[in-house]
Amino acid sequence: MPVAIITGASKGLGRALAGALAARGWDLVLDARNPEVLKETAAALEAYGTRVTALPGDVTDSWHRAGLVTEARHLGGVDLLVSNASALGAEPLVRLDELPLDGLRRALEVNLVAALGLVQEALPALRAAPAGAVVTVSSDAAAEAYETWGGYGASKAALDQLAAVLGAEEPGLRVWAVDPGDMATDLYAAAVPDDDDPRPDPVSVVPALLRLLDERPASGRYGAPALLEAR
Repeated sequence: MPVAIITGASKGLGRALAGALAARGWDLVLDARNPEVLKETAAALEAYGTRVTALPGDVTDSWHRAGLVTEARHLGGVDLLVSNASALGAEPLVRLDELPLDGLRRALEVNLVAALGLVQEALPALRAAPAGAVVTVSSDAAAEAYETWGGYGASKAALDQLAAVLGAEEPGLRVWAVDPGDMATDLYAAAVPDDDDPRPDPVSVVPALLRLLDERPASGRYGAPALLEAR
């Protein structure tokens, strides 16, 4: 069975994608910082009959990243790496003139540096996979100028460039940066706690990610809404 590593997998888009892959028979290595919630997620996914390894920790920890890849190898390799774990830099979001520099460093460490570190750790296994793929979860804030989203958007813009270069350097893999669009997630609620407008469930985005896995288009940046409309 194929094996996926998914970071930030206890809730939101990470959990929704993990559930869809488990339903398809994928084996999973899941990461999140909250061990209790991650354990509950893993138990729910095991009901599909798949093998699920839950490894709580922080993706900025190199030992934790190595552990994720080691667990995946124990399951058979790494066919898919999904960098979904994210940090905002400030909760709630603030304008750049108020953005704590330590918060910006945290966003860059989680969203960019840790994503590259995990790719570096997993590359040998990804190259050996019959259809190795990397998904980096982006944001429209990486491409558009929204007030208060500067630090987070800058980290995601840098992640988009990293994914683009990785795709050029690793032609045997597929590397997709995916902008999922608006979603009702804990991350968004922490970013803009006063926004009461309803937003789509992350489950609604998963078919766009599955389409990438099924059709394997060229490496590049994709918007989930466009992928869903084209189906």
